[in-house]
Amino acid sequence: MANRVKISSGRAVRQSITIPGPLAAEVRRVAKERHLTISRAVVALAERGIRADREAHDNLKATYRRFMKVQDPASKEEAGKDLIRAIFGTEAIAEDQIR
Repeated sequence: MANRVKISSGRAVRQSITIPGPLAAEVRRVAKERHLTISRAVVALAERGIRADREAHDNLKATYRRFMKVQDPASKEEAGKDLIRAIFGTEAIAEDQIR
């Protein structure tokens, strides 16, 4: 069972992590390029990842709301395609080649 630690905001917490070798090499590369310690590079990359995840979630919610709000069939189809792209990625919809 994992230990649950209450983390207060504003206070640094010392945390030991294990990461795969190839990822560790990338973190070292980022740290060297940006003139950071490895710990600071991990923090910067984690913050960036959390921000990107939050933005993707917000984009998905906005796209879903737009899809539910639109009534016009043509606009609804386009909003549906946008929703599919938001869920599965930009390459999720193949273009019709048969038309």
